[in-house]
Amino acid sequence: MKNKGCLSAGTIGIALLIIVAVLFFWGKSGYNNFVAQEQEVITKWANVETVYQKRANLIPNLERTVKSYSKFEQETLTKVVEARAKATSINIDPSNMTEQDLARFQAAQGELSGSLSRLMAVVEQYPNLKADQQYINFQREYTAIENSIRSETVYYNQAVQKYNTSIKQFPNNILANFTNFKEKPAFKAEAGAEKAPEVFSE
Repeated sequence: MKNKGCLSAGTIGIALLIIVAVLFFWGKSGYNNFVAQEQEVITKWANVETVYQKRANLIPNLERTVKSYSKFEQETLTKVVEARAKATSINIDPSNMTEQDLARFQAAQGELSGSLSRLMAVVEQYPNLKADQQYINFQREYTAIENSIRSETVYYNQAVQKYNTSIKQFPNNILANFTNFKEKPAFKAEAGAEKAPEVFSE
């Protein structure tokens, strides 16, 4: 009976070691997977910021081009410049981004988009400005960047969906809560976002 008791204790000890080992390797694998997916979200966010910054960088050239036409409505141009300043002043830490942070960023970028659209609608009334080579170059670059913005925000949302799904699934959610991995916010579609902006006419 004594030997059986010792054997039973040894068996229990081995079983506990196996359980601990399984939990350790599961935890390690899950944690590393969360880290990799979070880094993918951060990378995709950096790409989003880059294309928005490229758009902002176009505006000083646009401003110089439009200012050369003295009769152009200054107020419309001023609103674009102010919206650019607001949009570029928002800095977000992607590792701790909240829904409110992203909403603020998206609202500022949306305000800039609206200001640019209004300015380009006004440009339609100025045939000489429309035909200016600098403005034509701006049109080309702006269109390409807007397409990139749509693509990069989709890629970001895909990375966020994958990450969020991973940390919310059982039993990963237990590990995620224990290791403080939190859900990431995604871009919300704006009204008409599924359509490309028709800001230029032939």
